[in-house]
Amino acid sequence: MPIPALLLAMAAAGAQPASPILVTGHAWAPFISPMGEPFRARTPDDDTLARWFNQADRNRDGALTPAELVADGERFFATLDTNHDEEIDPDELIQYEWEIAPDIQLMSKKRPLPGQASGPANAKARRDSFLEEGGSRLQGAARYGLLNMPEPVAAADADFNRGVSLAEFRQAALARFQLLDRAGAGRLSLAQLEALRPAPATHRNRKVDKKALDARIGNPLPAGN
Repeated sequence: MPIPALLLAMAAAGAQPASPILVTGHAWAPFISPMGEPFRARTPDDDTLARWFNQADRNRDGALTPAELVADGERFFATLDTNHDEEIDPDELIQYEWEIAPDIQLMSKKRPLPGQASGPANAKARRDSFLEEGGSRLQGAARYGLLNMPEPVAAADADFNRGVSLAEFRQAALARFQLLDRAGAGRLSLAQLEALRPAPATHRNRKVDKKALDARIGNPLPAGN
């Protein structure tokens, strides 16, 4: 979903923003779970993917099942559903995109890595970090997760009514598990998911072929974007 829900809500209401809103993201790559929850590094070597996996693996057997991903999605849904009506409405989507996961905004103000000083001296390092996340070819949450879904919460809106019901979120969790479970085994190990995560760049000044097709699973972006 390349257009933020905020703009859709304003268009529907006939409103215009008074001035550009600058949100604060993070210069280092967080991990955004298949259901859209951000896990940010607490230290420079924090394994955010493993932290999410260990949380979602409720029985601690080292494997993630469809039921466990649904349960993890239900837990995050409860966080997003602030008025407890079992639907994530446009206002709650705005809160997700601008407060809970501002990292998905392309023009966000960047914070330094934990332990790194802020200021102009680190501007190039922050820019290079963004490029290493795939920022020049992927959009939104797709830069940080296992699926090419720029807005994973809004993408669960199956009937396009601008709201995400609990039933839709559960169904999205099952569908996303199937995308990740390429072997159809019904179980996902941490090693399998780590293999799906984009590898960091080995050269910060590399040139990106913008015409190359995005081979990642999920919702592919149009070629050339």
